[in-house]
Amino acid sequence: MRIVSLLPSATEIVYALGLEDDLVGVTFECDEPAAARRDKKVVVGGRDTSQLTPAEIDEYVRSRMAAGEDLYTLRAGALSALNPELILTQDLCRVCAIPSGDVQDALDHLGCRADVLALDPHTLAEVLDTLLLVGERTGTAVRSRLVVEDLQCRLAAVQRFVTDRPRPRVAVVEWVDPPFTAGHWVPDLVRAAGGEPVAATSGGRSVKTTWAAITAAQPDVVVVAPCGYHLDGAATQAESVLDRLPAVPVWAIDADGIVVRPGPRLVDGVEALAGALHGFPAPASAIRPVRP
Repeated sequence: MRIVSLLPSATEIVYALGLEDDLVGVTFECDEPAAARRDKKVVVGGRDTSQLTPAEIDEYVRSRMAAGEDLYTLRAGALSALNPELILTQDLCRVCAIPSGDVQDALDHLGCRADVLALDPHTLAEVLDTLLLVGERTGTAVRSRLVVEDLQCRLAAVQRFVTDRPRPRVAVVEWVDPPFTAGHWVPDLVRAAGGEPVAATSGGRSVKTTWAAITAAQPDVVVVAPCGYHLDGAATQAESVLDRLPAVPVWAIDADGIVVRPGPRLVDGVEALAGALHGFPAPASAIRPVRP
């Protein structure tokens, strides 16, 4: 099966299921594993925002969306040349990837008959279900069940470790300028790690808020997890807002790696958060205290 992934999280799922040899196309943001972007054809491009501030990125996104313009460019010729049989995309967030409807329109225009599968989880449990769904569509159902069972065992180990411990109030900030609450599966990560999410939207979209509202939620810990950034970028942003959060411990976390992309590494995110909150024995390379 010739597979094209239009989502970084879907690319991770494909590799987790041992289907990397079937993967022929990816996006410019598919950086895990590194071989994906290096060895596969890039069929989706977008603006390089690495030199923009969070406020500038927010303004760019808002202006494009208000004008009805796309944030991503589907390289239709490259996609057609790959002759894919299965395309993995989403409808969850227009800021994160090309919606499935746009992909289907492009395929119809090209006369390409690929199957388009939208992966739209809203909770941590639904993220695990997407692995099973991809397994069913790709003939790797047995492998997908084994992968999910392993992830569930790791979650159970964290649950045992944090049981009966005090549950600190945790605010996860998904953008800093302007601030946005944590949404979708992120509050589930906090709960699984032994915390109580505050200033959050469980199962729903991340929404714009204020620093006053975050402070009013009385968090014991703030975790800065800006979408589109790994640990160093998250730490820089966390340092920039310390004065907005007086006397509250602030952590930065590898958001793109283990928090905001709905793939198997969300379990790494649970373990990292549990390490910060309760000392769970997890690698510290993906989370960093900015103000302990």
